[in-house]
Amino acid sequence: MSDALESRDPHCLFCKIVSKEIPAAEVARTEGAIVFKDVHPKAPTHLLVVPLRHAANLGEFTATAANHEVGDLFALASKMGREAGGDGYRIVVNEGPDAGQTVFHLHLHVLAGRAMSWPPG
Repeated sequence: MSDALESRDPHCLFCKIVSKEIPAAEVARTEGAIVFKDVHPKAPTHLLVVPLRHAANLGEFTATAANHEVGDLFALASKMGREAGGDGYRIVVNEGPDAGQTVFHLHLHVLAGRAMSWPPG
């Protein structure tokens, strides 16, 4: 975890959640990520899976991460989706402002607990 704290952005909301400066409804924590409930849920289950080290988006994360780190992040999101129950779940990554990204620290949304429509947006 010390590497994650060393790579944090002091102005980033999610970095402050990772370091527990700001409280969050934490669901799980691994060596590389934290999972917490979204404060503005869009489904009965709406979790955020956030890497402990700061990367603004998926492109930046994949450029600097080992392949297993990317895989571990998505595996954790999938585990959270399966544990949510129901007949399925959705994992969403918003990349950039035009895609709806508002916090510029990579995060995966895990949505479950209701039927999802397509296209999503």
